[in-house]
Amino acid sequence: MQPPSRRTFLALGLLLTAGGTLTACTDTHDDPDRDGPDDRRPDPDEPLRLRAVAATDTLLAGYDALLAGPGAGQAAQLQPLRAEVAQHRAALATGLPTPSASGTPSSASGTPSPSASPTAPAVTTQAALAALEHQTAQAHLADLVVASPELARLLAAVSASGALHATALGDTTPPAAPADSPSESPTASATGPALGNEALTALQGALSAEHAAIYGYGVVGAKLPEDQQRADARTAYAAHQARRDAWQRLLAGSGATPVAAAGGYQLPFPITDAAGAARLAAHIETRLTTVYADVVAAVPGPQRATAADALREAALRAHRWGAAPTAFPGLPDPGPSTAPTPTSTP
Repeated sequence: MQPPSRRTFLALGLLLTAGGTLTACTDTHDDPDRDGPDDRRPDPDEPLRLRAVAATDTLLAGYDALLAGPGAGQAAQLQPLRAEVAQHRAALATGLPTPSASGTPSSASGTPSPSASPTAPAVTTQAALAALEHQTAQAHLADLVVASPELARLLAAVSASGALHATALGDTTPPAAPADSPSESPTASATGPALGNEALTALQGALSAEHAAIYGYGVVGAKLPEDQQRADARTAYAAHQARRDAWQRLLAGSGATPVAAAGGYQLPFPITDAAGAARLAAHIETRLTTVYADVVAAVPGPQRATAADALREAALRAHRWGAAPTAFPGLPDPGPSTAPTPTSTP
């Protein structure tokens, strides 16, 4: 990686996207024209949410089975992860019907709601729990194509969190490659329906973010010694180049002109040593999770798996560079943002 020009700066404001709080990413059933729970309109997301909640209940039971067994020393590591899984369940269950007066959960579609006390899976080791986290993270992506944009975004974030959990627990199984990878499908016609304006805007934003990330890793690599961190920076640099090239091919195949790299970028903070370089790398990847969460919601169903894969990879890299964990990678915090905005090159 070449060191940056003195006249060039990194604008990580390019990696910011507008977004609401987590509650804005979930569906509600409020309808002034409906009087009671039996008259509410069918929600096409309901069976998807039921499946996601059922899978999450099984995962929670796995945590409980391991926590109840021998090896109490694992609790310090497992409890925070379990708490995040419980947050996932609460978000995924938003809008689902509550148990009936008879105590039997039910739904408007006639599909039983997931049990609050599933049979505990045979989880007796941390490796088994890691495998269950991996399996559940993959399962959450199965309904991306048919989910509403808001639910697809939530599923992708929850799946990325599950991948982080699996890694923390020692899982090394590579995730399944997305079937709609843009690197294998250079044209829009090969990947599904033509891209609409919202999808094109989101993908151009992702391409802009990758341009900034590539430059940012040039800064990172220039401040790191020749050790594993610098090797990791080279790997990330190449990965972002591949993403950039893939989005350029997809956009060009859709008849759009891919956005070019900006002429100048501004660093979010001074980078003077290896610690600052690692902090910048974590900042880049964290901002990219936000970008790709929004891409998941904006693109057509068949292309969501690629955006979810990019979200997961950014979340994993952010964690490796020292970013603080979050239960919903890519979804904005409810507090106000203090991130920098783009500035022009001097």
